[in-house]
Amino acid sequence: MATQPLTFAGSSGQDLAARLELPASGRPRAYALFAHCFTCSKNIRAAVDITRTLSGLGIAVVRFDFTGLGESEGDFADSNFSSNVEDLLAAARHMEDDLEAPAILIGHSLGGPAVLHAANSLPSVRAVATIGAPADPAHVLHHLSSAQDEIERTGEATVQIGGRPFQVKKQFLDDLEDQRMAEVVSGLDRALLVFHSPIDDIVGIENAARLYTMAKHPKSFVSLDGADHLLSDPADSKYVATVLAAWAQKYVDLKVEDDPEGLSDAERAVSRTRSGSFYTEIGVRHHGMVADEPASVGGEDAGPTPYEYVAAGLGACTSMTLQMYATRKGWPLEEAVVRLKHRKVHSADCERSETEDARIDQIDREIELVGPLDEAQRERLMQIADRCPVHRTLEAGVRIETSQSA
Repeated sequence: MATQPLTFAGSSGQDLAARLELPASGRPRAYALFAHCFTCSKNIRAAVDITRTLSGLGIAVVRFDFTGLGESEGDFADSNFSSNVEDLLAAARHMEDDLEAPAILIGHSLGGPAVLHAANSLPSVRAVATIGAPADPAHVLHHLSSAQDEIERTGEATVQIGGRPFQVKKQFLDDLEDQRMAEVVSGLDRALLVFHSPIDDIVGIENAARLYTMAKHPKSFVSLDGADHLLSDPADSKYVATVLAAWAQKYVDLKVEDDPEGLSDAERAVSRTRSGSFYTEIGVRHHGMVADEPASVGGEDAGPTPYEYVAAGLGACTSMTLQMYATRKGWPLEEAVVRLKHRKVHSADCERSETEDARIDQIDREIELVGPLDEAQRERLMQIADRCPVHRTLEAGVRIETSQSA
């Protein structure tokens, strides 16, 4: 099961609801913990897209609802920023006990300051990423400005946030004022990556500048050009996840474990496509990839199509075979560049035609041999190209045995 429900006790002892996103191969290279935005939930589109994209890249992610939000128990009115941090620590402890301690913390909006506060209390964490995060948790007071006087006067008030009513108590305001963000960020002993959009109209880009200035190296900044605060465009969420995974490799040991089923390197490939989408996660041993279809046929164009992967496999095998042969012969082949295109052609256009109206698959392959080769060497290498293992497999046909897993 690639997406699993989790439940654990939060800071106040009540059950918090979570989801675990696992890689298609089921063998995570690392674990991450995701903190959602203010009054949001684990199921906000950005959280789902980011965590699922990361899982497709081999990183397992837990996302959960803070106390009193989403499917978690408790009363939001009794929570505050400090209790959110404690909820994060509780989630990390649960992961350490039942899964694996998180190596990466990710915080969206107010979840950003929360993961920054939690990071140094978690020895397993090596990298922290914030997305559209305020430089001070008190930034959320602008959501409460219309009711702030009433809260100060009576101790609580109902406020509308995102079209939903929330009960807010004075202790929530007092807790925000008590946070010492500069001290926390400057003392962060972890790698930091700050994502922010220059057109974010909820949390201005100046917050990213302040966070970056407060932090010590190693620190990085990525501009989410054109994105809104909630990353409502899936392309922005997937971009965040892809960049984050690449960045984390420098700081997190993205381990490669032996296959528990004893399969060889060439025998392991897993794909997973969820309902309502062509977006497909692919796990090949410890490597994560995605496949998709173009927007013109209902996809999101988030990755190559299945046929493009077939063509790419032929191209990779061809160029490897050519280089291996040239190296063994001592020939000066500097590069072998293979360009491929898959298409359907009328069988009548093919010498192997059996029916006039049928169409067959054809891969057009163009090979560029770079280097001071003589004509005889070039001719021989072109012959060798047809002997690459994938070429032979495709021409011979493949027997596929299909079974249903339990």
